Amino acid sequence: MKISQRAQHIEPFYVMEVGKAASALAKKVAQSESPMIFLNIGEPDFTAPPLVQEAAVKAIHDGLTQYTPATGLPELRERISAWYGSHFGVAVPASRIVVTAGASAALQLACLALVDAGDEVLMSDPSYPCNRHFVSAADGKAVLIPTTAAERFQLSADKVLAAWGEKTRGVLLASPSNPTGTSIAPDELRRIHEVVSQRGGITLIDEIYLGLSHDETYGHTALALDDQLISINSFSKYFNMTGWRLGWMVVPEALVPVIERLAQNLFICPSTIAQYAALACFEPASLAEFERRRAEFKARRDYFIPALNALGLSVPVMPDGAFYAWADCSAACEKLGVNGSWDLAFELMNRAHVAVTPGRDFGHAETSHFIRFSTANSMAQLHNAIDRLKVLLA
Repeated sequence: MKISQRAQHIEPFYVMEVGKAASALAKKVAQSESPMIFLNIGEPDFTAPPLVQEAAVKAIHDGLTQYTPATGLPELRERISAWYGSHFGVAVPASRIVVTAGASAALQLACLALVDAGDEVLMSDPSYPCNRHFVSAADGKAVLIPTTAAERFQLSADKVLAAWGEKTRGVLLASPSNPTGTSIAPDELRRIHEVVSQRGGITLIDEIYLGLSHDETYGHTALALDDQLISINSFSKYFNMTGWRLGWMVVPEALVPVIERLAQNLFICPSTIAQYAALACFEPASLAEFERRRAEFKARRDYFIPALNALGLSVPVMPDGAFYAWADCSAACEKLGVNGSWDLAFELMNRAHVAVTPGRDFGHAETSHFIRFSTANSMAQLHNAIDRLKVLLA
């Protein structure tokens, strides 16, 4: 069977390969004194709060399970619009919001709508691997631009300008970013958008972790800049609805019919039950719970990253959002006699029963020197993980 060149160009999602190995080992050590601690997957350990779960059950009970408009339930679009106003102080008309089958579907729709074969899209290195693969799936080319800790592992306007070429279509940013948890400073984001706009390009920004910002300096949506950029968001991270597969995108008015046409053909509509459940995310009790959980994520960060630094797993930039620690593991590799973060991940898995994610997925800019920890786990588990790493790295 002949496999398409497009499919052959999509690399494996290595974090999932590591996860499979960790899950297999976890079964063997489940009853031991040190069962596996999973700090590898970027998924909140919290689930949807009670009102959301109850709304899903009610939708099923009431028979609200048939197709919705391809752009999503009108009332859900309205509630997302109101949330932008109350949470970020930004007016985003519901008419510009398209509800999607997760942020992944939103990114796919955006790339299919805007990227032609051979178009280049600039993004930071390191960055979330699936983002570049969405560009590749649209027959475009992701151009990874190396970034440094001094740059908070984010692109700058100067780097975007220097990398811009004849085939450049625009930029795909992420703020806060996976794997680093760092955001782009608002003034720098404005400058990047100006560089892109002046060249007739598109600014596409992944804001799925924006609700989990921990620093007032950075916790602002890019939608405040103007109505021509595209923002991708999700119910997975801040709203703790990962497996429900529900997200949204905010696009310029003129792009809505294009996105709608693509969505009609590719997805029909997002999950109807998930959409009715998501309406309850915006009830006061649910929003209060999400904020309580956000504070818990911050507390975990404030404990875990100093503890990593003390072990020589240096986190060069304190993340201002999300739930990740991007740690330089060079010293740990040398101490344990292993070659890079891929081998170290299996060393930690096998010897300490702590699953982490090697840097291999996230690009090529010295990513072999880094591992990503997810702090989306209980404080007790984080303490336990540090104790085990301390024994191994002492």
